[in-house]
Amino acid sequence: MIAVIDYGLGNLFSLISSLKALGAEAVVTSDVQKISQAERLILPGVGAFGDAMARLHSIGLDKLLQEQAASGKPLMGICLGMQILFAEGYEYGHHQGLALIPGQVASLEADLQQSGYALKIPHMGWNALTIHQKDCPLMKNTHDGDFVYFVHSFYAKDCDEYVVASAEYGLAVPAVVNNGNVYGCQFHPEKSGKVGLNILKAFIELEA
Repeated sequence: MIAVIDYGLGNLFSLISSLKALGAEAVVTSDVQKISQAERLILPGVGAFGDAMARLHSIGLDKLLQEQAASGKPLMGICLGMQILFAEGYEYGHHQGLALIPGQVASLEADLQQSGYALKIPHMGWNALTIHQKDCPLMKNTHDGDFVYFVHSFYAKDCDEYVVASAEYGLAVPAVVNNGNVYGCQFHPEKSGKVGLNILKAFIELEA
């Protein structure tokens, strides 16, 4: 069973529909027992880094997710859910993340401006993947140049060794990250057509 973590900051209908279309048993839950018993975990999220961490902390799920990841259970974060896997974030202040992947989350707009790019924020729409770690099991059904759907204004940085795939948006934006049994997608696989379904399928097939 896959537990999709419900902490009030996720668009969960599309994700659950995609998982069920792939034949996966999935449940949306914030229940500690169900999360502990699940074989795999997905942490979705839309909104701000600090709000997400505050919500997780208020219902005791921050420590639980850290414990579950430490046990070796496959965990995948999506969009904001990926961002809070990192050690810290700088969205409306400085916030501590789950620290499951080294690195930080910073303003894409600020770094684009500093690099001389005047691109629209949020980074929104379809963009192609460049795969850097082709042996990552999450990428087994995915190819260079496959397009996925992004919506975000902040991005991960200082995490080069954990970047499985990136997308070009003035800067090389980490699109897929991995640290052991912990994975993250900055884009929305549930909104990325067949390519996104292939990534979710690969996650479903990970050894638990």
